[in-house]
Amino acid sequence: MAIPEFIVKLREHVGAEPLWLPAVTAVIIRDVPAGAPFHVVPDVLLVKRADTGEWTPPTGICDPDEQPHVTAAREVREETGLDVRVEALLGVGAVGPVTYGNGDVASYMDTSMRCVVSGSSDEPIVGDEENTDVAWFPISNMPVTNQRFRMVIADAVAQLKHPQGFRPRMGYEKRTAQ
Repeated sequence: MAIPEFIVKLREHVGAEPLWLPAVTAVIIRDVPAGAPFHVVPDVLLVKRADTGEWTPPTGICDPDEQPHVTAAREVREETGLDVRVEALLGVGAVGPVTYGNGDVASYMDTSMRCVVSGSSDEPIVGDEENTDVAWFPISNMPVTNQRFRMVIADAVAQLKHPQGFRPRMGYEKRTAQ
């Protein structure tokens, strides 16, 4: 994965010690066309991560002084080649800690947002080395296995369909086996 230059410089000082970083998850939803049959569901744009092989929404770390909605649009453009517009806040919560293969430890304050394609095309491309594939999937048949990502995708569809009744999620609950 590409490590932002400011984190590389910070790691020179703190080594593998835990970092607390602002991050975003951009959930891009393509709604059902008007007049579509009842069984047709919205699509979600997913990327296949090069490091884990998992399908996820585009994610990324905020650059210094960068607003989260700007980070979301930048990360989507870098990872998929698509221009998006942030339409709604889905939630904010802590993620991690994550220990990487090189021993670095980080936790993230993630801001999840629902986005829509704003450019002239909604045909994605693999835009960088962070991902090996990118594709649209119906939400009823998506290859996402991470519970948090499944939750924020469901939140994105709920917010799209019922914006007046939607309340952004505050915190991502960890499920424990009972």
